[in-house]
Amino acid sequence: MSDAPNATIAAFGYPRTLVAEYPHWMVLLRPRQVTLGSLVLACRGAATSFGAIGPDAAAGLGQAITDIEATLKSLFAYDKMNYLMLMMVDPHVHFHVIPRYAGPRQFAGQALTDANWPKPPDVTQALALSDAAFADLLALVRSGWRRA
Repeated sequence: MSDAPNATIAAFGYPRTLVAEYPHWMVLLRPRQVTLGSLVLACRGAATSFGAIGPDAAAGLGQAITDIEATLKSLFAYDKMNYLMLMMVDPHVHFHVIPRYAGPRQFAGQALTDANWPKPPDVTQALALSDAAFADLLALVRSGWRRA
């Protein structure tokens, strides 16, 4: 496995958006926040289909998901969690991790709502966060990261 990020990881702002690393996965703060705390869970390898990630990457997926859910539950008390594997634009295996909220959450002096609750999220829409608020969110998620 190469240490260089694949094109999908780079497209989601690596290394600036990196939250956590695992042997076969990277967790990135999604540059366009669908809901507060939206992440990208990206496979490090060159696989462009889920079935091609290999047994080691498949085995490591559980730990990354456990840590994602523990961290985001602790920080934002989400109500549901959505994992979307779309791969329509960015070809390498990755999930859009979208925490879902029945009510607003306060962050950076704003009441942020999940506009599509309880329907599927719209990943083409983004919360209106300033660059400073995004940087604060990134710092918060990094500092609150929980490894189970």
